[in-house]
Formats: sequence, C-alpha cells, structure tokens
Amino acid sequence: MLAGYPLLSLAIWVPICAGVLVLATGSERNAPLARWIALVGALAGFLVTLPLYLRFDATTANMQFVEFMRWIPTYNINYHLGIDGISMPFVLLNSFITVLVVIAGWQVIQTKTSQYMAAFLIMSGLINGVFAALDAMLFYVYFEAMLIPLFLVIGIWGGPRRIYAAVKFFLYTLLGSLLMLVAFIYLYFQSGGSFEILDYYALPLSLPVQILLFLAFFLSFAVKVPMWPVHTWLPDAHVEAPTGGSVVLAAITLKIGAYGFMRFNLPITPDASHYMTGFMVTLSLIAVVYISLVALVQSDMKKLIAYSSISHMGFVTLGIFLFNSMGMEGALVQMISHGFVSAAMFLGIGVMYDRLHSRQISDYGGLVNKMPVFAAFLMLFSMANSGLPGTSGFVGEFMVILAAIKVNFWYAFLAATTLIFGAAYTLWMYKRVVFGEVTNPEVAKLKDINAREFSFLAVLAVLVLAMGLYPRPVTEVMHVTVNNLLAHVAQGKLP
Repeated sequence: MLAGYPLLSLAIWVPICAGVLVLATGSERNAPLARWIALVGALAGFLVTLPLYLRFDATTANMQFVEFMRWIPTYNINYHLGIDGISMPFVLLNSFITVLVVIAGWQVIQTKTSQYMAAFLIMSGLINGVFAALDAMLFYVYFEAMLIPLFLVIGIWGGPRRIYAAVKFFLYTLLGSLLMLVAFIYLYFQSGGSFEILDYYALPLSLPVQILLFLAFFLSFAVKVPMWPVHTWLPDAHVEAPTGGSVVLAAITLKIGAYGFMRFNLPITPDASHYMTGFMVTLSLIAVVYISLVALVQSDMKKLIAYSSISHMGFVTLGIFLFNSMGMEGALVQMISHGFVSAAMFLGIGVMYDRLHSRQISDYGGLVNKMPVFAAFLMLFSMANSGLPGTSGFVGEFMVILAAIKVNFWYAFLAATTLIFGAAYTLWMYKRVVFGEVTNPEVAKLKDINAREFSFLAVLAVLVLAMGLYPRPVTEVMHVTVNNLLAHVAQGKLP
C-alpha cells in the first residue's frame, strides 16, 4: 500500500469493475459505448500500475505494496497481496497488453461486443491477482478463475473448431492444476494451518516429500508454459482464438507457468529443484530444438507463431533451472520481450486476417506492394522473433546462452540453435507473405494499415527497440530479488 492507496487492489479491481460496467451496456446497439468504457477502463487499469514501477525499491527483495485483510478466518485464508522484482514487471505487462487488445478489437468485433471487451477486462484483473497473491488459496482462486474468460473468448469468438480448442485448453489447464491444490492442502497442514506462501519457504521438508510437491507444481505450471510434451493444446487454442485471445494467451498466460516455477517450485522445494535439474533442462532443450523444427513445416501463420512461442518459452525454463543469476534474469527478460514480440506478431497476423480472412501463408505474397508500412512493422517484429541484436528478442536469449555456457557447453550449443531455426521459420514466413509479385487477386485489393492499427504496432515497435537497446530499466528491478531467490535455493532445506 502506498500513501493510503491500495495499488495492487486497484490493479485487480479497476479492470474487473470496468468489465462489469461494460457488461451492463447490454445490447449490440450500445456497442460504441461499450468500446469507450472498455478503453477507459483498460487505460485506468494500466495507469494505476505505473506507481508500482515508479515507486518500486529495487534495493530490497522484500515484498512491496503489501495489503492484508482477513478473508475466511475459519481456515486462515487471507486477502494477502504483495509484489517483488519478479512479479512486478508482469503486472505492468498484463495491464499494458489489455489496452492493446481493446484497441485491436475496436472495429473487428461486431457481435457481442460488450461481452468480448468485458471478458478481457475481467481476465486482466484476475491475472494481476495471480501475480500479486501471497495467500495460496487466493492464488488458486485467481489462477483458476482467469481460465473462464479466456475459455469464453475462444469458444464464442473463435474459428470453426473453437469448441474443441476451448474445451481442450480448459481441460488441460484445469486438470493440471488439481495436483497443485493437493500440494497446497498438504503444505497447509505441515505449516500448522497457514496458507501463506512465504511461510512455506521455511518448512523443513524431506527430499522425497519435496520431489512429490515439485511434481505436483510441475504438472500445473508445465501445462501453462507449456512445456513439451504437454504443449498440444496451445497450437489449437491459438489457431481458433480471435486475435485478442491469441495475444493475451501468448503474451501473458504462458508467463504464469514460468512465474509459478519461480514462486513455488524453487523456493518451496529447493533440493528437489536441484535433483530434477536434468529432467527440466532436457524438456526445455527439446522444446527449443524439436518445436523449432515443427514450426518450420507449418503452413498456417498462427500455428507457426504458436510453435515459436513454445520454443521461446523453452528458453525461459532453461534459464530458470540453470541456477545462476544471468540465466534467471535472462529468463525474465525473455518473458517480457516475448510478451511484446508475440503480441506484435499475432496482432500483425490479425491485421492480415481481418482483410483476407486467411491465415495460410500460400494465400499471400507480394504484400509489400500493397501494404508497405505494415510490411516494415512486420519485418521489425519478425527480426525480433528471430533474435536479431538490437531488438528485445536478442537480450534474453543471449543472457540465457551465456548462463548455459557456465554450466554446460552443450546446453548452450543446443539452446543457440534457436537463433538459426528461429530465423529460418520466421524469415521463411516473412519472405513468402511479403516479398515477390502479387499473385492473389484478393491481395491486390488490400489497403495499408489505418491509424488505429498503426498506433498499437508503433507502440510495440518502440518497446521492442527500446528494450533491445537499453534493457537496464527492466533488469535492475529484478536483480536483487533474483539473487535472493538463488541464495535461498542454494541453501536448501536438507542438513
């Protein structure tokens, strides 16, 4: 709390209340009003998060902006919020992406407009709750509740196979997290009746117990990342989701899985985390290499970028389980960069889909002749997705590769192949879509991006370049927290 203002509660409840207000606009004839309320609500939700960064104390690893209130005293469940250098950047990223999603869907969504906008606003608040919760049951409530708006977005506004994709997404993520609930209940009794997450960090747990708890959390968060082999729901969800759904899915929800590893697996089960390092590194490298090869053979642009996301998130889990500060900070930087770049790529594909109603690479070609401004933006984002130096996509990957060299040369060698494969599948797609002669008569009719589309692409372009050229404003807020976490994990709990 800052000067009497509950900033974290505002970050959670401002977008949720705005979403409820948007729902109250009702029928389709009030769609213009719903859009404006949604935009104001999203902007307000983002503005209330800015003091979290501006007033953040980067010299301490303690939780900041803490709020505490009794919620269910009988079971010692509390409304307890706080953020540190790991969680704070994601609250800002989530609130910022919500603004872009509202702007991106401004003209595109013509049916059930108020429900569409409300779903994203409510989901934004719930996701902020995930990153801010310091009570295990409060975390679990937010963690599960955020699935509902995304399930509805995919199932109502998605493509022809939207019901299949929505149900598959929901079942994978819901079933995976049931073991996390079991782990919380076990830790509740072990800690003498506490659901406080920070209390679990000090519990003396034997290695067998830690391994079981690690696996319970792993199954929940690995599905969310998603790690190989529990990744198959993601391409289906991306392909069928509307553009806004794909943006939030890639830019925000995937990060919750990696955040869970850092908030739960590492500090609660430090010895098991070291014991399972080989397992986690192997799965991460399979994601980096194998999924990149899968992306190479895709003919659907959305599916290609979906597989690209899985490969990039493999870099994140690799960085986390290298157990050095450069690797973990690289993982965090990669997550934030991927939030910008994946959002930009899916928004770019959405711009094309809105005009041609096709995601097939073969239906395009010669786009630069008709949409030169858009082609320039798409080139920048494609280069960032390939890890070009000077863009945000390079910084995190380079840090993780450097960290991997300190541990094992072959880890770094295999991880570095993503710079080759990433360039191969991304630039192959760009070449076929943008360059060459116009062969499709429908492409010949296309017009370049309008002011609304230019606005959200330009903002993302600035952020991608700014973070690529000067990442310090991001890395400095996480440095102390990361070092504190690594010190805790190195100390372990076994004698």
